[in-house]
Amino acid sequence: MLTFCGQDRCLVDGNGRIKLSQHFVDDFLNRCGGEVVMHGLPEGAIAIYPEEVYKEMRRREIGEVEAAGNSFVIRQSMRRFGALSQSEVISKQGRITLPVALREYAGLFPGEDACVIGVEIGIEIWSRKRYEDEMKSIRDYMDNKRTKELEAVNEHQ
Repeated sequence: MLTFCGQDRCLVDGNGRIKLSQHFVDDFLNRCGGEVVMHGLPEGAIAIYPEEVYKEMRRREIGEVEAAGNSFVIRQSMRRFGALSQSEVISKQGRITLPVALREYAGLFPGEDACVIGVEIGIEIWSRKRYEDEMKSIRDYMDNKRTKELEAVNEHQ
């Protein structure tokens, strides 16, 4: 079976929690026992990864930590990841509490819809409006790419 695939909608409750669909809960339980890391993405969504996936991503990105003293870019990356990441455990009921700072960052407010998107290595939590904008951006990009590819084929015929 595919893991961390599909999409759902859920409601952010008054305590800033969301209830994940059972298939996502099962994916996290099977992969990491429910121990996850939440991270604020530059696109304005919250990523939730199994802890070992997050650690591997950070290991690959940071590489040479000793260079941090001499690199603005590395320090900036470490600051962003440090400030916008937090460990959490998914409850037995499939709920996860989204910290206030991450909810505000992602535009997720109590009583509003959130889109839960599988991204193969984890999930992303989007505000409905931001997700619709992201999907439009992806469609526009793919339309443009298709047009360019068809033009290139027609030029060679």
